[in-house]
Amino acid sequence: MRPAPRPVCAWRRLTATLVAAAVLVALAPVTGSADDLDDRRRAAQERADAAQQRSEDLQASVEGLSTELAQAVSDLAATEARLPAAQAELKAAQDELAGAERRAALVQARLTDATDQQERITAEVTESATRGEEVRASVGQLARQAYQNGGEVSPLAVVLDAQDLEDFNRRYQAATAAQRAQSEMVDELAQLAAESRQAEARLVAVTDRIADLKVEADEEVAVADQARAAAATREQEIEQLITEQRASQQRLAGMKSQAEAEQAQVERERGALETELAGIIAEQRRQAEAAAAANQPAAPGPAAPPPPSTGSGAIFANPTSINPMYVTSNYGMRLHPILGYTRLHAGIDLRTYCNTPLYAPRDATVQWAQWRNGFGNQVMLNYGTVNGQPMMSSSNHMTRSTVSAGQQVRQGDLIGYSGNTGLSGACHLHFEVYVNGSTVDPAPLLGR
Repeated sequence: MRPAPRPVCAWRRLTATLVAAAVLVALAPVTGSADDLDDRRRAAQERADAAQQRSEDLQASVEGLSTELAQAVSDLAATEARLPAAQAELKAAQDELAGAERRAALVQARLTDATDQQERITAEVTESATRGEEVRASVGQLARQAYQNGGEVSPLAVVLDAQDLEDFNRRYQAATAAQRAQSEMVDELAQLAAESRQAEARLVAVTDRIADLKVEADEEVAVADQARAAAATREQEIEQLITEQRASQQRLAGMKSQAEAEQAQVERERGALETELAGIIAEQRRQAEAAAAANQPAAPGPAAPPPPSTGSGAIFANPTSINPMYVTSNYGMRLHPILGYTRLHAGIDLRTYCNTPLYAPRDATVQWAQWRNGFGNQVMLNYGTVNGQPMMSSSNHMTRSTVSAGQQVRQGDLIGYSGNTGLSGACHLHFEVYVNGSTVDPAPLLGR
């Protein structure tokens, strides 16, 4: 019984995580000159590009793994991708906290200074008011005394009222001192009034300044509290990420035997496929030789049409519905993410989405449309002899096919829909080309 397809969005989430991690690092607060800022932005963009490339490289590395193993690898990759971003966010939050605390301390120092000024000015105003009351009381007393003595004392009155010369001197000195004291008190009152007005104006200004500083201090405290909370959240996240990283590493270590079994299954299936293709090619050659000996046309197998105009050196049209065609992983050797050795990625991965149409890239005969372990739902197309050699191609991991063995298809005909069946980490088209029964790099034949 064929296993049911299990669509997985792990790679889409992983790509988003990797790129978002780099972008978040790029958006971290930066200070310095314009040149320094440009350098930081370039470095951030390079991190974002590297994250995208790591995502695609990792997706290529899990080709041939089951969904379970691919998910375990993607979980670890997502954790390891998020960790440096979280650390960068923690550093940014700590820097913001330190800055907010410095600004809060400066504001608090200014507030303390302004409060001290307010207290000093208030004391000056109080002292001036008290002194003013005292002076006014003294002036009032002098005025009452002058009134009791019949008004202002004139020099003539002093002379006429004096009993003798000694009494005259005494009376004259007292009158002069009283007049001088009264004049000085009036001048002092005027000065005290002016100083009081100035002090009150300064007091209003410093009171307004204190109110502004209190608002500013509250704002800086709020910023510091937010930064402190953000730093605490990032610290907790980093601790959690490290825990998840260790757990994922342990999980992958425990899945090594499963990975070995799956890799052995892939190798057996590929060996069986190559044997089957070799048998088909041998039978085609035998039929061609028999037909030639009997002067009869060659047996089945499509004629090789002229190459479609899809690019320099291309003989295949775009087999996907994504235009322009987008390669997510090339043909070549890949590091096994669990077993640690390289193995051949025998085809090219093209971007598709789950259940999107797949097409015949060239006129062909359907060799088979069936389930093959590892490859999932596979359609094998036979192009006959191309440039003197037998050529076939397979479209793999399909959700389902729409053709059957022996059916003739033309370039652009629908052959099925993209999927995630077999050993696959996400919906995509794994496209392989076989020349004389062995895989070759499909990229040049696709004009890539």
